[in-house]
Amino acid sequence: MMVTMTASPRHYHHGDLRNALIAATEELLAERGVDGFSLREVARRAGVSPAAPAHHFGDATGLLTAVATLGFEELTRALREGDARGGADPAARLREQGVAYVRFAVRHPGRFGLMFRNGINQDDITLARCATDAFMVLAGGVRAGFGLTPDEALSADAWTALVALWSAVHGYAHLAIAGRFDRLGGVGREAFIDATLQRSIGLVAQAALPARR
Repeated sequence: MMVTMTASPRHYHHGDLRNALIAATEELLAERGVDGFSLREVARRAGVSPAAPAHHFGDATGLLTAVATLGFEELTRALREGDARGGADPAARLREQGVAYVRFAVRHPGRFGLMFRNGINQDDITLARCATDAFMVLAGGVRAGFGLTPDEALSADAWTALVALWSAVHGYAHLAIAGRFDRLGGVGREAFIDATLQRSIGLVAQAALPARR
C-alpha cells in the first residue's frame, strides 16, 4: 500500500515516525532507485526536519538497512507460503517459491532492488539473519528434491540446482521490474507474467532436480 506524503510537518508518535520514514524511503526507492536516495528527500516526504531520520536510524545506511531487513522478512514469509502451497512434491514446492519470489519483487521493486545492493550494512546481525532465513527456505526445497534431511550438507549437484533456481527467479524478477516483458506477446506485463511465470519456473525446477523414481 502506498502512503501519501506531504511536505508540511506533522506530529508523530514514536512508532509512527519510524514507519513514515520507512514508507517514504520505499516510495523514493521505487521512483529513483538507490542512486537517487537522500535522507533530506525522505524527511521532506515524511514532513519532518532533515535531522529526524538520524534519531531512529543514525544515518542513511541505517535507514536503508532497516528497509532491506523488512524486505527479507516479508520475502521469507512469501517463500514459506509458496512452499506450503507446493505440498509434498519438491518440484511444486520450488515452483511455488519461485512464483512467490517474483510476485514479491514486482510488488515491491524499490525494496527488492535495495536488498541485493551495496549501500546497506551487510554486517548487520538482524539483516544477515533475515537474509539467511529466506535463503534457507529455498535450500530446504532443494534438499527435499535431493532426498536430503534438513541437517545434511548440500551435495555438489544440490548446490548447482540451488544456484540455477535462484538465478532463474532472480533474473525473471529483474526483467519484469525493468519492463522487459511489458510488450511481449502483445498482452502487457501482468498478463505475460500470469501466462509464463509458473511454467517457466516449473521447467527450471524439474530440470534442476534429480529424476524421481
